[in-house]
Amino acid sequence: MTFSGFPPSAPRLYAELAADNTKEAWRLRHRAVYESDVRAPMEELAAELSAHFAQGGDGVRLLGPVRDTRMSRDKSPYKTYQGAYLDVLPALGFWVHLDRDGLYASGRYYPYAAAEITRYRAAVQDEGGGAELAAIAARLTGQGFTIGGDRLASRPRGVPADHPRLELLRHRRIDAGRRLGPGPALRSARAAAFVRETWGQVRPLLDWATARGITPRRPDRGADPTP
Repeated sequence: MTFSGFPPSAPRLYAELAADNTKEAWRLRHRAVYESDVRAPMEELAAELSAHFAQGGDGVRLLGPVRDTRMSRDKSPYKTYQGAYLDVLPALGFWVHLDRDGLYASGRYYPYAAAEITRYRAAVQDEGGGAELAAIAARLTGQGFTIGGDRLASRPRGVPADHPRLELLRHRRIDAGRRLGPGPALRSARAAAFVRETWGQVRPLLDWATARGITPRRPDRGADPTP
């Protein structure tokens, strides 16, 4: 089927789930709404995005609704978002999720090992590469994107407080994204156009990381990080 948007019940489900995130509530009230009003349209959106962005191999993958509490500080049984992703390289790619606040789409680099973070910071400290990333981040910010992701509260060891790219060096993961709130656009095919446009705009960030060889030197572990 063709993607035609998310009904109002989709973001409302996550507002309700935040108030009662129990297995009983999921079984009695949330599961049927999730399958018909969240999962089904997200699968349609994923198929449309795969046709535009997947170049061979797997297309956009959907995450399941059950939280892996072994890896999460949040021990509630169900996720309060429906995520989907398309990695172009291990730990590097596109992301989209639906939650109570609407649709969020981004490009992200999400390394785990210390060696990968070290390579990222070396690329940022390089005068040419670092200036290029700073320009990409500034351009995206000017277009209404938020530059987020896990980062240090202070600064990496050995980095001076007046470093011109200190904010970028603080990142352990970097995510550049923007949001489409609940409303008529979310309930229509315009939501797909929003994600396509967003993913096109963040492509320079992914190209920057690809060109510098800072992605993990191992197969993708299928991680499930929230941006």
